[in-house]
Amino acid sequence: MSIADVRRFNRTVTQRIGALSDTYMARDRPLGQARVLWEIGPDGCDVRSLRSRLDLDSGYLSRLLRILEGDGLVKVEQSGDDGRVRIARLTGRGLTEREVLDRRSDDLAASILEPLGESQRARLITAMGEVERLLIASTVTVGVVDPRQQDARYCLQAYFDELAGRFDGGFDHARSISAGADELTPPAGLLLVATLHSEPVGCGALKLHDDAPAEVKRMWVSPDVRGLGLGRRLLTELEKQATAHGSTTLRLETNGNLTEAIALYRATGYTEVPAFNDEPYAHHWFEKRLTTEAERG
Repeated sequence: MSIADVRRFNRTVTQRIGALSDTYMARDRPLGQARVLWEIGPDGCDVRSLRSRLDLDSGYLSRLLRILEGDGLVKVEQSGDDGRVRIARLTGRGLTEREVLDRRSDDLAASILEPLGESQRARLITAMGEVERLLIASTVTVGVVDPRQQDARYCLQAYFDELAGRFDGGFDHARSISAGADELTPPAGLLLVATLHSEPVGCGALKLHDDAPAEVKRMWVSPDVRGLGLGRRLLTELEKQATAHGSTTLRLETNGNLTEAIALYRATGYTEVPAFNDEPYAHHWFEKRLTTEAERG
């Protein structure tokens, strides 16, 4: 990994798109203000979602909105449904300004592509798509959370709903081997939740045992972020957590309809073994011996 390469790429991109100018797209405002106008959109946006979507500090976003309000482009008001929620909306002038920025953004994109040959354009578009996916992947955060927390409950319910739709005959988690909140709370176990722009997009859990292998449970990745390697990342982090808690072996079971999960487990070193429990929804059982720090050193 080369830090210098990443920094060089960042410098090239910021210069090429005009991010260094205080008059982005030849308008009288820098890129940050222009981006906020774009994200608010014609239908408006609540400030909390805007801050999350742009990964901006609340104080900095407030300053940007005050500037845009002072220019007569934006109006921020309380939601009629919930006084605690503030909604940012574009004024008539703001909508006009956004339309100008939209046209000039198209012109900038065209100016990037125009000097290139057809094959170069195809290569650039393909590379941009790959870079975008990888940058999104690098934005995802993964951490241990209380399974009773709101994001955790959202992920677990999404996991149950997906299994119900994919399993032959549906899925009833009450019939499955338990992995309740108490079992996923240290020291009995733990739950990882992945978030993107503060929104939950995946989870994975461990049940820890003093005298038996640890168990992987509740592996789920949102369809919105599949293909970014998040499943592998969650599994790797679960392995690190298991090792840190003294486990030397991980076990898991899965349903035959979850072909992507089965492929992931096999690709990451899990070996199919005879059934080690009576999980009614399982068709495959896997096991992996974990490498300790002493063995790696």
